[in-house]
Amino acid sequence: MAATSTAPVRTGSPAVEARGLVKRYGDVTAVAGVDLTVPTGTVLALLGPNGAGKTTTVRMLTTLLAPDGGSATVAGVDVVADPREVRRRIGLSGQYAAVDENLTGFENLDMVGRLYHLGRKRSKERAWQLLEQFDLTDAAKRVAKTYSGGMRRRLDLAGALVAEPPVLFLDEPTTGLDPRSRNDMWDLLTTMVGGGTTLLLTTQYLEEAERLADEIVVIDHGRVIARGTADDLKTSVGGQRVEVVVAADADVDAAVAVLHEVSVGELQVERRARRVTAPVTSGTQVLVGVLQRLGEVGIVPLDAGLRRPTLDDVFLTLTGKPAEELAGDEGPGGPAKPRKPTTKEGVRP
Repeated sequence: MAATSTAPVRTGSPAVEARGLVKRYGDVTAVAGVDLTVPTGTVLALLGPNGAGKTTTVRMLTTLLAPDGGSATVAGVDVVADPREVRRRIGLSGQYAAVDENLTGFENLDMVGRLYHLGRKRSKERAWQLLEQFDLTDAAKRVAKTYSGGMRRRLDLAGALVAEPPVLFLDEPTTGLDPRSRNDMWDLLTTMVGGGTTLLLTTQYLEEAERLADEIVVIDHGRVIARGTADDLKTSVGGQRVEVVVAADADVDAAVAVLHEVSVGELQVERRARRVTAPVTSGTQVLVGVLQRLGEVGIVPLDAGLRRPTLDDVFLTLTGKPAEELAGDEGPGGPAKPRKPTTKEGVRP
């Protein structure tokens, strides 16, 4: 949840900086020397497959886990030397909504304001502002146990913003939200960053990373394997993609065989959609040849064309895994499972 601070992020220094960050669980190294720099007022998105180290990295940066190696500062404060002060300068929303189910929506937000010494009047004002902002006004006096999953998620995110922290950490912030609520959240986060807030988020939605992030960092096996803007990453995998959609399930294997002849990388085969995609170098000429070869084997595609690489292509190329494996991080025992959060896990000053 959020914490309050009157001290601004130190001028000229990154809002978040990590150097050689390491976390081990016995013989398993969850994070193996991660470097991150997030300039003030920007958005960094962490992407990676299950167990890559994203959530562990966030937990170290927010003082919920002590690093086993390396160093990190948040809002100019060392996370090991002065974790209490770090907590006073950040907001945090984890993967699972950390709300008190026995309190109303208003009481949850008012409580957060009181915990961080906003005062009675300001805590109430801020609670009502956020309830309206997150479209929860009608449910303000209902206990949170009656909320839907999406409503709890919105309430949890509102809690992270109560004290208007200069640095905000969001771990998969829009998971569980419907498309309209997700777009509303993106608009809200964009507005906040425009006002100077620094945001570090993990996400399972490539569209979210592309829309919000000034820089994207891809983590796999606890290490940074790529970083850059969305366009930088797309350029890094190079070329174009020939994409073919066939009419019958029986035609998919034949289309795979044809595209395999021209592909310069790994094919993407979506059998349910009967879609086959191949990275190529000389797009137009290759597409003409593919259509000719398909005709020779008796296949008339429903659709065929060229397109630029997407973040999905980048993710598959870099990690060898499809983007749908982004969801749910981490720890040595495999992906985290939902559980009721405890007070000790909250960020407290």
